[in-house]
Amino acid sequence: MKDTAMTNSVTVPYAQALIEVAQADQVVDQIGAEVGELLTALEGSEDLRAFLANPLLDPEAKKSVLRQVVGEQANPTLLNFLMVLVDRNRIVFLDSVLRQYQTLLRQLDQTVLADVITAIELSEQQRSQIKDQVITLTGARQVELSVEIDPSLLGGLIIKVGSQIIDASLRTQLRRIGMQLASVA
Repeated sequence: MKDTAMTNSVTVPYAQALIEVAQADQVVDQIGAEVGELLTALEGSEDLRAFLANPLLDPEAKKSVLRQVVGEQANPTLLNFLMVLVDRNRIVFLDSVLRQYQTLLRQLDQTVLADVITAIELSEQQRSQIKDQVITLTGARQVELSVEIDPSLLGGLIIKVGSQIIDASLRTQLRRIGMQLASVA
């Protein structure tokens, strides 16, 4: 579901409520990990997303499926929260609410998300160097990397942190050289 003003008006209060309850129960990080797993399950299954979004299906069936997806060992706070979303017909916003929870958790932990697009898989040393550079750039305590492989970059990488973009890709460098040569000719 796309993030629109209406979606945000629904997702932000729910995510805020979840993080406040998680803080009170001192399970913020545990729920954060479970939220990540649930997002992975949602991303990996179009059928699951369609099932949960279908307004014609019985809410009890949705609850049952959610219990199976999060598993027996799921934190009761998260499980109760999911049941509330179903009861209030807000389960269609689940993906956005979970992503907003992750955003709030990063703010709480003073962690920034750095989206990295690279031509090849990064080694652990390269990941560590990128994290160090982002920490220096932003002043954050921690950095979470989201890495995407894009062979069309040819080489190098692009780092996006918030509204800042560092484009050190070979494709962009070649484009700049081409523009410089064209302006000389």
